Amino acid sequence: MTLAQTQTIAEKVRKDFPILHQEVNGKPLIYLDSAATSQKPLFVLDTWRDYYTSYNSNVHRGAHTLSAKATDAYEGARDKIAAFINANSRNEIIYTRNATEAINLVAYSWAMNNLHKGDEIILSVMEHHSNLVPWQFVAAKTGAVLKHVELTPDESLDMEQFKQLISNKTKLVSIVHVSNTLGCINPVEEICQIAHKYGAKVLVDACQSVPHMPIDVQAIACDWLVASGHKMCAPSGIGFLYGKEEILNAMPPFLGGGEMIADVYLDHSTYAELPHKFEAGTPAIGEAIALGAAVDYLSKLGMDQIHAYEAELTAYLFQELESIPDIKIYGPKPNANGFGRAALASFKTGEIHPNDLSALLDQEGVAIRSGHHCTQPLHRYLNLPGTARASLSFYNTREEIDIFIKALKDTIDFFTSMLG
Repeated sequence: MTLAQTQTIAEKVRKDFPILHQEVNGKPLIYLDSAATSQKPLFVLDTWRDYYTSYNSNVHRGAHTLSAKATDAYEGARDKIAAFINANSRNEIIYTRNATEAINLVAYSWAMNNLHKGDEIILSVMEHHSNLVPWQFVAAKTGAVLKHVELTPDESLDMEQFKQLISNKTKLVSIVHVSNTLGCINPVEEICQIAHKYGAKVLVDACQSVPHMPIDVQAIACDWLVASGHKMCAPSGIGFLYGKEEILNAMPPFLGGGEMIADVYLDHSTYAELPHKFEAGTPAIGEAIALGAAVDYLSKLGMDQIHAYEAELTAYLFQELESIPDIKIYGPKPNANGFGRAALASFKTGEIHPNDLSALLDQEGVAIRSGHHCTQPLHRYLNLPGTARASLSFYNTREEIDIFIKALKDTIDFFTSMLG
C-alpha cells in the first residue's frame, strides 16, 4: 500500500479531531506528541458525553433502566477490547486507571505472592518508569534479583544478551513492545517462546503498540499485556490489563471493597468471579464506555491500514530529519517503507538543549516532547540529559512534517547564529 493510497486516512479523519484545527501562538497547530497522549475524535467524546447526559448511573447494582443501560455499555466495551486484542475470553480483560496501575496489579497480586529470594526478573534498559519502579518494589520486598537487557549497536533490544540472561531462575520477563524513546519494536512473540521454555511468565507493555498496529495476544502468547486508553484515542483515567484466565483466577484481589466481592461478613469475605475480582469500587464508567468507542473507531479505520500509513509517514519523517546536519536520531532506522519501528523519532540537535528546542518550536505552533520521556535509565545509558521527540499518529500528514522540518531548521539556524 502506497502513501498515495493511504493518504486519505488522514484526510478522512482530521475533521473528527476538532482540537487539531486551531492556532497556537498565532500559527496552525502541528501536533507531534501522540506518544505522550493521543487526540480524541468526536465520536469518542460524544459517546463519553452521552453517558453523562443520557444514562448516568452506577453499574451492576441497579434494576432500573438507567443502571441496566450503563451496565450493558460498560460491559459491552469490555467485549470490544477483548475482540480488539483477540483475547480468549472477556474475563481476561480487567479495567484499570491506566497501564501503570495494570502493571502494579500484577506486581502486587502475582509477583509479591510468587517470587522469593534469588528469583530473577528480566527487564530492559529501555523500559518506561512504570515498568521499572513496580519491579523494584517487588525486588526490595521479596529478595528477587533484577536483570536488564541492554542494546545492540543500532540501539535495538539485544536478544543475544537476553538469551544469555534467562535461566531457570527467571520467573518473570516484563518488556516493552514498542519503546517510547527508541521506537524499536521488540520481538515479543520470540521472547514469550523463550521465556516459557524456562517456566517464566511474560508481561508486555503495549502502550505504544496497541494504538498503532494489530495486536493478537493469543499469537504473542504473553501472560499479561497492559495498555492505556489515553494513548489510543480514549479519555485519560482508563486502561486495561489482559491476563490469561487461569493465571488471573489464581491471583488474589489487588484492592478490597465494593464490586470485587461475592459475600461480605464481619470477619471475612468471598470474592467475585473474573473480571470483577480485580475491579474494586465504582469504576470510571464513562471512560470505559468511551474506550469501547475508541476501539470501534480504530477498528473501523483498520489497524493494518493505520500501521501502513504511519509506517510511510515514519519513512518520510526520517528522510527529512536525516537531511539536517548535526541531527542524531536514536533507535534503529526504519526500512524503505517505514516498517520495523514506531512512528516516532527521538533526536538531538548538536549542542541545543531539547527543552530549548521544544520551546522555540512551540512558538511556531509545533508541539513535540522534550526531556527523558519517563526513561531516565535509558538516557543515562546513552549518556544523554534528554532528547527531543516527534511522534506521529494516523491523523498527521506529510504537510505537517514539512512544516515541522522547516521550523526545526529555522530554530537550529537561530541557535547557530546566537552561538556565533
